[in-house]
Amino acid sequence: MLFRISAVRLLRDEPMYRRLFLAGLLTGIGDRFCQVAMLAIIIRITGSGVMLGVALALRVLPFLLLAPVGGWLTKYFSRRNIMLTINCIRVPLALGYLLVRQAEDLWILYVATALLACAEAVYAPVRKSGIPLFVRSENLLRVNALEQVLNGVVLIVGALLGGIVSTVFGPQSAFVGNAAAFMLASGLVRRLDDSSGSKPNEGRVLDDTNVQKRNGSTSAIWPLIRMSIPLQVIIGFELLVPVINGIDNVLISVYAIQVFGLGDWGVGMFYSSLGLGLVLSSLCSRYVRGRLLAGVVICLLIEGSLLMVLSGAPGPISAVIIYLSLAFMSGIGNICLDTLLMIKVPEKHRGVIYGVVTAWSGSVLGLSMFGAGVLLERMDPRQLGFAGGLGFAVLALFLSAYAWIRDRRVFGRNEA
Repeated sequence: MLFRISAVRLLRDEPMYRRLFLAGLLTGIGDRFCQVAMLAIIIRITGSGVMLGVALALRVLPFLLLAPVGGWLTKYFSRRNIMLTINCIRVPLALGYLLVRQAEDLWILYVATALLACAEAVYAPVRKSGIPLFVRSENLLRVNALEQVLNGVVLIVGALLGGIVSTVFGPQSAFVGNAAAFMLASGLVRRLDDSSGSKPNEGRVLDDTNVQKRNGSTSAIWPLIRMSIPLQVIIGFELLVPVINGIDNVLISVYAIQVFGLGDWGVGMFYSSLGLGLVLSSLCSRYVRGRLLAGVVICLLIEGSLLMVLSGAPGPISAVIIYLSLAFMSGIGNICLDTLLMIKVPEKHRGVIYGVVTAWSGSVLGLSMFGAGVLLERMDPRQLGFAGGLGFAVLALFLSAYAWIRDRRVFGRNEA
């Protein structure tokens, strides 16, 4: 109850972020509707792990080339106009899925998926890098916690209802819902105020386009990274985790449909468990303040352990509990990671850093999901899941050892 009051108060006090939050909620739910229906169609028509991996890879591979474009565009155009344009473009693309009726039409699905991914690749870094500009600095940690609530609600509502809607009314209804969500989000984004009349003492910079222009060259990015061990660990996390993360992304649908035989509804149930875990993780943001870097690596280690346990889950109920716990730890880690990155990177470099990191993580995640689909043709899903969990655990230990060797004080309380 107290958290709900706090979240409502935060959204009331930060009107621009409130619009970003609601727009993200709509587009996220619509995207999950689309994803659940799309994956179910592919599995039903082809039954191929490779084809599933291709579809998931197409959702993230465009980030390699286009995510840096989003960071670059913020130097010359307002974030509002960039996001509004992209949302309008995504409406007809989302409706393109309605043309998929049989196996011969799957190429349409893949083209629509790739184009929507291109739009998201530009949109995501523009939105993410703008959050510190649109909120008071003292609210940054709480806003990042609320971002996990957004992600969690998207998974709960979007995935669960998406599975139900796709099963009861057919996948076409999910695709129409996705297009409608983009239209509604466009209306919210259009109301963002990017005028230049902000007051510095309010902690906001509304005309972020002008700010970016004044900041000039990005030549100091590498010296900035070399001087900051926490930033090195953050960048290492962002670069290495996606290499393994594709495995558990692919296995969610495989576990639900092939291992436990739950069908579309099972996919939605597993994603909803992840969503609930993310929502619950936001309740712990106050406890990680001052120990953000330690939170990142500890949560990653626990995630790896849970993925190994998940590979031996005896039934769907235990899998749901493990997925909830996984998302809980992942959410806490994300809160720590995002807040650290926003604190450690100056505004003049933030758009570029987010663009490059998003490009790398998105493209590598796509390759990882494609690789996981290929491996599923040769490995048992449970064996692959155990290998992915082990990889997470090893990576967490590696990042911890690196930080500890470079500077034992790095996990101290003076991170902000």
